[in-house]
Amino acid sequence: MADFLGLREGERTAFFIDGANLYKAARNLGFDIDYKSLLAKTQSSCQLVRASYYTAIQEDRDQDYSPLRPLVDWLDYNGYTMVTKTTREFTDQQGRKRFKGSTDIELVVDMMLLADRLDHIVIFSGNGDFRRAIEAVQAKGLRVSVVSTVKSSPPMASDELRRQADSFLDLADLEKAIGRSGGPQRKPAREQNDYDDDIENNFEDDFEEVD
Repeated sequence: MADFLGLREGERTAFFIDGANLYKAARNLGFDIDYKSLLAKTQSSCQLVRASYYTAIQEDRDQDYSPLRPLVDWLDYNGYTMVTKTTREFTDQQGRKRFKGSTDIELVVDMMLLADRLDHIVIFSGNGDFRRAIEAVQAKGLRVSVVSTVKSSPPMASDELRRQADSFLDLADLEKAIGRSGGPQRKPAREQNDYDDDIENNFEDDFEEVD
């Protein structure tokens, strides 16, 4: 597919997908990601070295089951490299059970380890904490693209991340290319509020379904 995500034929490329962040961005825009289509179009557009998906997983201690497990297993069997971490359980101020977990460190470490084998990195996240890591791999001569959105309410991509990246692709413009058919109807824009790059994974409904 010509000019898909700004990919170049023969360019050694790797995807680093911040699972929770990408899911929230797509959910705020009202569609699901078609990961099968994303991988196929990428493989036909560049020399894909690796497509890595990072997520924290809530394991239910009573049922020994995570709502993310079907997605994680599907991606693992269909060409993605999975990097997972078990969430930490805590109780919030209202006495409700919550789960928190982050794979940001794992993503950055893998990106740095793989950098010398790449020409182009695509990060699916709007988290501004990745800005310094992007700057570091750019210093090695790599081109870095960021996929997130500023068209949701609130916007999911931090300004500093957009400025640091060599190119920014808004997820809203990619719906026809990588949106999954049969996904939820587009939601109306919500009232604007402040967005915190450091997203906490509550995992009450932060999971995706895979056909």
